Amino acid sequence: MALSFFGRKRPGGERQTGSAGDSSEAVRPPPTVLSELDFSGADRGLSTASGGVEVQEVGTGIGAVFEEAAILYANGSVAEAEQVLTATLDDPKATTGEGLWMMLLDLYRLTGQDQRFEARVLDYAMRFERSPPPWVDLSPQGGRAGGERMPTVGLSGSLAGQGETQLSQIAAVARRGGAVRIDVGKLRNVPDAGCAALLRLLEELLAERIKLSLSSVEPFIEDLARRADVGRAEGRDTWLLLLELLQFTGDQERFENLAIDYAITFEESPPSWKGIAVAVPKRAEAGTDAALGDDVPRLCGELCGASNESLKRLASLAAERSELKVDCAQLQRVDFVCAGLLFNMLATVKAQGKLVTLFNVNAMVAALLRVMSVDQVAHVTLRH
Repeated sequence: MALSFFGRKRPGGERQTGSAGDSSEAVRPPPTVLSELDFSGADRGLSTASGGVEVQEVGTGIGAVFEEAAILYANGSVAEAEQVLTATLDDPKATTGEGLWMMLLDLYRLTGQDQRFEARVLDYAMRFERSPPPWVDLSPQGGRAGGERMPTVGLSGSLAGQGETQLSQIAAVARRGGAVRIDVGKLRNVPDAGCAALLRLLEELLAERIKLSLSSVEPFIEDLARRADVGRAEGRDTWLLLLELLQFTGDQERFENLAIDYAITFEESPPSWKGIAVAVPKRAEAGTDAALGDDVPRLCGELCGASNESLKRLASLAAERSELKVDCAQLQRVDFVCAGLLFNMLATVKAQGKLVTLFNVNAMVAALLRVMSVDQVAHVTLRH
């Protein structure tokens, strides 16, 4: 897939470069307006972008560094994104705009790195002569008492071959620390036996009252759902794991519908709804919730995969309203595929003469939205 990233031009055709000469005379815009932030940086290519995306730079004026960091973060490569940003910001020869600094500060807030955040805010304040954003722990564990952190362990592949070893390592980490966050976003084509092993691990950890959270769940759910054929009594453990994962996302409606299909297919009682998601934020992986304030929907957690229910719900809301404001304060990450889907949906809405505003967006997600030109079809503002 080839994508072109287009730079912006100032009136009269002059491309914005974010150089020192430009910033000394121009009036600095409000820091929360995405389309006016200066994301320029040193000239670097997108050599480390993963996921099979071929990037073609077409006269970009918004900074290859910001594009690279945004795509790395969207792909889940947090450490690599941090390295790209810090390498540029620490380069005395590089001319960097405020956007890159905001990205790094928000990256630290999203990953709960308060010490690294504090080490950078003074430099930010001195450089831009404004108060830096306050420390807020935006990590999935940010609301836990006592600053508790969950170690994160990733699963990958099909759980064949080294699958037993991966699950054993997760069990050891969980039992040693009393908590674990399992990233299942890289699991692919897991057979029924692998589903049974993962389900057994989840049930054992929950029975031992170990604090358990899952990330990047939705793509894995959709992969399993494609194999759950109603009326074909095969892959029982695949069905059971799918039902268990839906409990982690808090999607009770979909769980109940699937439970009926399970009963029809296997002619036995399905598992009951246990409300596992009470231990983690509801819709922590990806969702919209219209219960905030004056009927304001919100995007939460991580938006991943081509079959994203939260974006479908958002499109339905946009179809019903002349104006839609979406709170993104709890949105942590958007992957490349979902960003493309979001652009297509918002472009359709804009063509209908409707206004969509995405507000309280963190700088790492906002950077990807700018790369994907989402800010051209919606109003996007950053969180403080």
